[in-house]
Amino acid sequence: MGIAVLILGKTGSGKSYSMKTMNPEEVGIFEVEKQHLPFRAKDFKVAKNATYSIIAATFKDPQLKAYVIDDSQYLMVNELFDRAKETGYQKFTDIALHFRNLIHYINHNLPDDVIVYFLHHTETDSNTGEIKAKTVGKMLDNALTVEGCFDIVLLASIENKEHIFITQSDGYTTAKSPEGMFEELKIPNDLKLVDTKIREYYGL
Repeated sequence: MGIAVLILGKTGSGKSYSMKTMNPEEVGIFEVEKQHLPFRAKDFKVAKNATYSIIAATFKDPQLKAYVIDDSQYLMVNELFDRAKETGYQKFTDIALHFRNLIHYINHNLPDDVIVYFLHHTETDSNTGEIKAKTVGKMLDNALTVEGCFDIVLLASIENKEHIFITQSDGYTTAKSPEGMFEELKIPNDLKLVDTKIREYYGL
């Protein structure tokens, strides 16, 4: 079983920048929407305009131990716009199913030591004020709670001009991680550090 990890954050919170610390030889990056990384990245393996089919083809025979799906919410957004002229609720069910199936495949079919990071935008629930994973509307939310598909959800944030990851919820976010995986509530915005901690925790 592979490991799917969700990293949430609003635009500019440092989700993509956290990849800078990764070894370019050890990680593959799927850029769903953006064309460039926020740092000099000539040595990184980047698949631009990534789609479900491109990601699935790679995961049939993964050659690396870590992958990043950058701006993963655009997998849903792009499908919604591609099907914008369709009426009815079926397209929302399909969008939820396709996203869930990708996570399910990672969790159940990839090798145990392969970790896939979903870098995903956030939104604030208008009723509860909770910060959660951005989707494409309430109809999709009724079919899929994104965070429920992940054991590890980190929240990228900025405090005192410093980029950090939050590892547990304060009641208003959906951040979570297994007990003892991270020593602190707030850790550096460093994807290599996160990757190392996860591998140490699970003995990979």
